[in-house]
Amino acid sequence: MTALVASQRTVAGEARSNRPAESTEVHTRILRCMLAADDCLAYWRRVDTTVPVAERARIAFEERWFGTKSEARVRTIMTDMVQRFDVYPEALALFHKLGRIPASIRMVLCHLHTQLADPVYRAFSGELLPRLRDEGRTTIDRASVTRWVDASHPGRWSAVTCTKFASNLLATALDVGLVGGRRDPRGLPHPSVPAVGVAYALYLLRGTAIDGTLTENPYLRSLGLATESLGRLSASLAGVRVAELGGVAEVSFQEPSLTAWGLRHLPEAS
Repeated sequence: MTALVASQRTVAGEARSNRPAESTEVHTRILRCMLAADDCLAYWRRVDTTVPVAERARIAFEERWFGTKSEARVRTIMTDMVQRFDVYPEALALFHKLGRIPASIRMVLCHLHTQLADPVYRAFSGELLPRLRDEGRTTIDRASVTRWVDASHPGRWSAVTCTKFASNLLATALDVGLVGGRRDPRGLPHPSVPAVGVAYALYLLRGTAIDGTLTENPYLRSLGLATESLGRLSASLAGVRVAELGGVAEVSFQEPSLTAWGLRHLPEAS
């Protein structure tokens, strides 16, 4: 067993050049590409990372990776796929080897990688939604999310763009099960996440520079998990053990790498 204690403290300011890092550049890609779990699967299965990024969209369009989507739409999707997955080459190589992954787990994987690539979605799903649940809120609506987007980035976007952000953030969260319903007011259920998805998050984040610690971060918070709840879940986490004492968690990894863990524990769809 490989114990991990000190490396839990993956904080802002730590040198990021030695490993993949979460994106901190605010952008509007979620206005054009949301969770796109089926497109993610197509990308994992078909991409050849030895092909230059500039050539991949043309190949994807000609080979119909994403069905009958237009060439312009394919270029949009490919831009997002590169940012979500190519930045994390070990994860992308693992997905490519596995091929199909059950839909319920695939949603969680896509959610985590969308968070990594998009600071706005990361803050929405990993900060705003957990805070509202902690406050006892049971619903959320588009108007309140629109106001949150505007307040988070004052003067950056028009009212129409903020409203579009709110719609797409909610739709993305709906696909993952973080909100319920397509009409206001939408429910705020406690997330129900496969344990293997939580274990994947821990293995992925262990090798990623993030603003936070391994057990206290927007990625786990978005899944409804804090240090104490991780400890309670520990027995069901494949390849991971979490011991919590006095609010401090010690995480032990039983596999040497994300790849080794994934090949053993991530199930393929039939």
